Amino acid sequence: MAVRRGVDAVTWLSLYTFAVFVIPSWLVFRPLGSAGSVSMLMGLGSFAIWVLLSIGRPLPVDRPPQPMRLVLALFLFSVGITYVIAMSRPISRDEVSPADVAILAMVSWVGTLLLAGDAIPSMARVHVLVWRLVVGGSFLAVLGLAQFFAKQVFVDRISVPVLTPMTTVELAMRNGLVRPAGTALSPIEYGTLMGMLLPIALHVGFHHRNRNPLVRWAPVMLICMVIAASSSRSAYLGAAIAVGVCMIGWSRKQRGAVLGLAVGGLGLVFLVAPRIINSVTGMFVGAEQDPSVTSRTDSYGVAWFFVDRNPFFGRGLGTFLPKYRIFDNQYLQMMVSIGIVGVLLFAAFVIATFVQLARVYRACEDPKTRDLVIALVGAAAAGFAGLAFFDAFAFPMTMGTIFLVLGLGSAITRLTAKPPPAAPSPEAPSPAGKISDRPGLAR
Repeated sequence: MAVRRGVDAVTWLSLYTFAVFVIPSWLVFRPLGSAGSVSMLMGLGSFAIWVLLSIGRPLPVDRPPQPMRLVLALFLFSVGITYVIAMSRPISRDEVSPADVAILAMVSWVGTLLLAGDAIPSMARVHVLVWRLVVGGSFLAVLGLAQFFAKQVFVDRISVPVLTPMTTVELAMRNGLVRPAGTALSPIEYGTLMGMLLPIALHVGFHHRNRNPLVRWAPVMLICMVIAASSSRSAYLGAAIAVGVCMIGWSRKQRGAVLGLAVGGLGLVFLVAPRIINSVTGMFVGAEQDPSVTSRTDSYGVAWFFVDRNPFFGRGLGTFLPKYRIFDNQYLQMMVSIGIVGVLLFAAFVIATFVQLARVYRACEDPKTRDLVIALVGAAAAGFAGLAFFDAFAFPMTMGTIFLVLGLGSAITRLTAKPPPAAPSPEAPSPAGKISDRPGLAR
């Protein structure tokens, strides 16, 4: 008789992944406005589930230290201070709702991290969620390739009962080529996401040997193809950063395989679509004349004007509206909205993340788990680097995926931690020693 697996955190997080990747975030429950996307509501549900699971459950004494989560708590505390300060000063009416939504979004992302970190029951279930994450990425890659070749958005035809579109979706172009966006809000968000998913897909290709080779390597091929066709600097740089980080931890055989794949892929792209190579070269060679680049560099002076007025805690997360200025740089946006204190704590959070995962990588003895850890490090590096290319906090697909990746890292930290050596029982007989050490027989 087959044993039926019960519902656990991986089941819920798999549904969350489906909501992030498949249901466009611009489809919302209208009564909730911009806070009504399915992914945000499920992230808030993740936080509620984590709270319910934590009530009355004592923390294990052998719980491994997780500096990432400690620094994250300090960062959230600073964000709370900025919110209180923003609501205490004279504030424009149209800034209040975005500030509330920004706080809810942060709770949603953190809830995903906490639930994954504390409730995934085993490494086997971690690998199940990793596979489902890669399958979701494959869906996005196929959709992006369809948009590129058919020159159609497709997602504008998606209709979900009780969900209402908050914006219109248009096809983006660059140098005469389509910029695919999948179900994302913008091609930049889509490119960042593909760069993050590439190292995780490579991990599946190398280590999920229980699957057919074609099945486990197909996601890598699809993601690489759509990155090549993306016409997105965020995709190219994110993929390069992710793979570069993974190269540090890969074996020589893995490095050779990936380098061969990269060379063969570039050669194929050059033969089939040489316009893509020219377009990519032009994006980097002539970057100083690109309006999207000059707009970002011109934003530094504007940002400093607002930072100078509220240097330590900023003017409040979510209160700096697009109508004031679009920085296309989340770190610059954070300087304005949460101040120097918030940015420093976020930077500490990023550093603590890499330190924690590096320690897990060094301590882990299982090759498959070690490779997954380095893949998560590469994905996190690509995600954090991608924040410099757009206002990522306004794009739930990217942030939801980053915090899910960090949650997987937190789960591996917990599941692979070695228990401390047991203390000797006071009732246990003392080992035989010198006669003078034995009670009642002292001379």
